[in-house]
Amino acid sequence: MKYQLAQLNLAKFRLPMENPVNADFVNNLDAVNAIAEAHPGYIWRLKGEGNDATDLQAYDDPNIIANLSVWADLESLLDFVYKEEAHKNIMRRRREWFDKMEFFMVLWWVKAGDVPSLQQAIDKLEYLKAHGPSPEAFTFRNDFPPPQTT
Repeated sequence: MKYQLAQLNLAKFRLPMENPVNADFVNNLDAVNAIAEAHPGYIWRLKGEGNDATDLQAYDDPNIIANLSVWADLESLLDFVYKEEAHKNIMRRRREWFDKMEFFMVLWWVKAGDVPSLQQAIDKLEYLKAHGPSPEAFTFRNDFPPPQTT
């Protein structure tokens, strides 16, 4: 059985998303998402009513937005996150728009073809928060290989 990498990352807007302060971030979502979708190793991402997931509420706090996606492997996601210029340029400015969150990202392996739900992703983040990095839920800094296939 083959596995793919799921990732959830959260961000908490300092001000409501509709605030003009957040315009550069919001106005670049479609472009960055299109680049992600064209990136080698991209499989799937969560979308709400529009072309992103900003209308899907992961928590009671309406200022928290979620990004949930599946990638072929860890290397593909790392390449997008750390080498894709459009993504890096937006992320360099994250402090303009978002508050710091202690636990905002989690990675885990899913069976090829499986699509995680937002609730499953939140559960993985909560697992990471409670137990630390493990094969069940991990981070870029403390990653684990996919389960062994036989």
